[in-house]
Amino acid sequence: MPQAEFRPFPSTEGVIRCGSFSVEDLADRYGTPLYLYDFDFIRTRVRTFREAFQDTGLLLAYSVKANGNLGLLSRLGTLGVGADIVSGGELFRALQAGIGPGKVVFAGVGKTEEELRAGLEAQIYSFNVETVEELHRLEEMARERGGRAPFGIRINPDILSPTPHEYTRTGHAESKFGLPVQVAVELYRWAATRPHLHARGIDVHIGSQIVEQAPYKRALMSVLEVVHLLRKEGIQLEYLDLGGGFGIPYDGESMDIRALGRELTPLLKDSELRLILEPGRSLVGEAGLLVTRVLGLKVAGAKTFVITDAGMTDLLRPSHYGAYHGIRPVVEVENREVGVVDVVGPVCETGDFLALDREMPLPGPGELLGIENVGAYGFVMSSNYNARPRPPEVMVDRDEVFLIRERETYGDLVRGEVIP
Repeated sequence: MPQAEFRPFPSTEGVIRCGSFSVEDLADRYGTPLYLYDFDFIRTRVRTFREAFQDTGLLLAYSVKANGNLGLLSRLGTLGVGADIVSGGELFRALQAGIGPGKVVFAGVGKTEEELRAGLEAQIYSFNVETVEELHRLEEMARERGGRAPFGIRINPDILSPTPHEYTRTGHAESKFGLPVQVAVELYRWAATRPHLHARGIDVHIGSQIVEQAPYKRALMSVLEVVHLLRKEGIQLEYLDLGGGFGIPYDGESMDIRALGRELTPLLKDSELRLILEPGRSLVGEAGLLVTRVLGLKVAGAKTFVITDAGMTDLLRPSHYGAYHGIRPVVEVENREVGVVDVVGPVCETGDFLALDREMPLPGPGELLGIENVGAYGFVMSSNYNARPRPPEVMVDRDEVFLIRERETYGDLVRGEVIP
């Protein structure tokens, strides 16, 4: 199915729907705030990636940090999707969800010995190494176990990608991520002399929310130069991990995955390396809707505030990144007055907002709003600040609906705490 033919959360007769269900009915059933996911859209996105990069031996290693809910991970696993992880906790989640360790790649600049050991014991596909010390520790652990540790080195190609925020640019020389090319080459040479290391591949990740194809092509060309150099020295690699970061349309352009595939696939075929991609946001971001109920409107000077029961504890991105998320009424009301408002939550912080200076129809108390594109970096960045229980997560798959995380209770907030 072409990418543009299917959009999540369409409005039918003035009411937003998810699969066969009215979002209004789901909000009444599960309460608000509520995270809602459309898995049929995610299934379509998986198919888009596979069609765009066919004949590359593609391993889709879903970036668990985007949304690690077990119900969602399990469904992705049934589609043959693997996992890109950055912590021992994410490894635990992936395995609990039934994703095979042979489809897991372990990234991250600061892996602990416990995390490295867990990856070795699980027999994951590969560690994407980011420091010299990490590879030395990995070699020592593998030697102690009497086995071989599979790894790739994350190259920092010194490419400053055009992303919406400085925090999401990870491929330039002053980023904490990856290793300079010459350092990486020397590490591969050293590893070739160590019987307990297996140089399985090479890795690069240049940033997040990228909508242009050119940075990926530059990164690929940079990595292929390293691959060819290593081959001349007899070091043969198996995979090339091009990372993720493919942009979605928060408020504008998105990455055309099919066009990207047409641009990169010929180069990848010539390399004879298996391709790994690590999509997270681009698989699940658009598939999420945060449903919130309006508590009231407040006028203060020249400002009008729409106060909702969701806030920065439920969705941090607007406050943390200045991120834009579309907001629309779950049930449209005709001839509604339009105004410029700040949409804010109940948290005791001035930075608690979901939108600033947003022109929108003015809702009344009790009405529902849908905050778009929250499937990635939504619930996973939520918190219990102000002792607020986190919302439930519900997944819809066509005509089925599943509660995949219960709403937290006050008792959950103090679990594990001890009064001495």
